[in-house]
Amino acid sequence: MKEELTKVPFECRGCWHVWEEEYLVRHVEGRNGGDIWLRGGVPVPPPSASEMCPSCGRHQTVRFPEGYLAHHPELIRPARPADPDPTPLISPVRKRRRWIEA
Repeated sequence: MKEELTKVPFECRGCWHVWEEEYLVRHVEGRNGGDIWLRGGVPVPPPSASEMCPSCGRHQTVRFPEGYLAHHPELIRPARPADPDPTPLISPVRKRRRWIEA
């Protein structure tokens, strides 16, 4: 019996959240062979488009090929938002002179 760790990327069509799930796949050989998918040591059905989105809870997901997010890291949101830029914003447009003084 062979085991391999597999990361399966998903995207929610409801909120566009992108995430990965880790599965341990046991390949059983022999007459009654097949694959057993485990998550957290518990047997689960193979990943499908009916996975629940951890962000919004919908079951409208799309499964990407394994390793897809490794080639598209821009799809993964950072764990926390970026720090704000302390540089003050300065307009490139010069102020206009007021011709009519009140």
